[in-house]
Amino acid sequence: MILDGKKILVVGSGKSGVAAIALLKEKGIEATLTDSNEKLDVNKLINDNPVLRGVNIIVGELSDDVKKSTDCLILSPGVPTDLPWINEMRNRGVMIIGEIELGYICGKGSVIGITGTNGKTTTTTLTGEIMKAYYKHVDVVGNIGIPYTEKAAAQVEDQITVAEISSFQLETIIDFHPVVTAILNITPDHLNRHHTMEAYIKAKEDITLNQTKDDVCVLNYDSPDTRAFIDRCPATVIAFSSSTKLENGFYYEDGAIYRAGVRNYKGYEGKAVSYNDNPAEPKKIMNVTDMNLVGMCNIENVMAALAIAEAMNVPLDITLKVIRDFKAVEHRIEFVATKNGVDYYNDSKGTNPDAAIQGIKAMTKPTILIGGGYDKGSEYDDWIKAFDNKVKLLVLIGVTRDKIAECARKYGVTNIVMADTFEECMDICIKNACPGDAVLLSPACASWGMFDNYEQRGRIFKDIVRNIKEN
Repeated sequence: MILDGKKILVVGSGKSGVAAIALLKEKGIEATLTDSNEKLDVNKLINDNPVLRGVNIIVGELSDDVKKSTDCLILSPGVPTDLPWINEMRNRGVMIIGEIELGYICGKGSVIGITGTNGKTTTTTLTGEIMKAYYKHVDVVGNIGIPYTEKAAAQVEDQITVAEISSFQLETIIDFHPVVTAILNITPDHLNRHHTMEAYIKAKEDITLNQTKDDVCVLNYDSPDTRAFIDRCPATVIAFSSSTKLENGFYYEDGAIYRAGVRNYKGYEGKAVSYNDNPAEPKKIMNVTDMNLVGMCNIENVMAALAIAEAMNVPLDITLKVIRDFKAVEHRIEFVATKNGVDYYNDSKGTNPDAAIQGIKAMTKPTILIGGGYDKGSEYDDWIKAFDNKVKLLVLIGVTRDKIAECARKYGVTNIVMADTFEECMDICIKNACPGDAVLLSPACASWGMFDNYEQRGRIFKDIVRNIKEN
């Protein structure tokens, strides 16, 4: 293995870092774990993660001796790749990889890689369920919350790995080579980490870094940056569109999804399968009313999953059965309950304006909208413009609340209430909601500061909703 004999430093003591150490141990490779947090309780960390017993753990700043003796850095996704000391080691020729690359090096079988600003988790989960319905050995890993490194050691030769991959994780790939990739969309996000939109776009496109025309990349025709990538993509492209009738690819029209054209690629393991007997006639695949998922964003996610399944030679009847049975993933336009005639939706995963646009677009009732949170440097104009007179009350929380309020007033949205705590925010929503309304948590911001993560934010929302007393 490429890591044999190297002095390895795993950076970050979270889930990814611990899983990386565990995998290296499984492979008989010694590594040191480091975390810059000087207040980290090492004893608690080891008690919570017994696999770390006997591992050298360094807390705080690294000594020059440690830096000079290190041959390979394995970075957790949350660690910026441009920190001065990391740049110093990169310039010295130190190998720098991430958890996804390590999982790929140690794993087996074939990989499906899914990225995009929004829709990754739903598409990855749905694709995973489709693969499980047809293939025997399937893992669903990555940014979805299960480190690739957690599964790699037990994988077999005919393994299918479905990986949700963030831009952070794509910054540290070298040989990672999925047979099928998907870039669902690209809109501004994480610019506090990537600094420029160009760098963010490149990180997303790098999911195809090692692909060839024998591989497949699924691209959103409606997202300008993914459409611009079609002609430059090293893989063979399957496009999908919710607004354009494509000559070749999947598209949505008049309440149904169609497949136009023919396959112009080998497909998984070189097998040849086509939906279309007559290329001149688009084939109707399904009515969207057959889906449990709501909103145009989810129609796009389903089209992406259909394209991936086609590229993996999954029979259409199996794919459609899974799609029809599939329900929304937690925290993504998730229906929680109806209380006193009011529908409550948890879209806590709407952590940027583009994701939150999909949340409000999915609403069909007068909506009380909860927004605000951590400031990632986003602009909110397009989100506010997407309200389309649906938002009867905007309840704002977090660091960004004043910035969002100023933007909202610019577009004539004046029914705004500020809340200092999430509990106060929910109390405002409950008191102002009338039968026939909807309350939507879709903040357009990250959760940090008030919450550990968007999952905690969503679960607190759901707990409060479920405890609302019926009149």
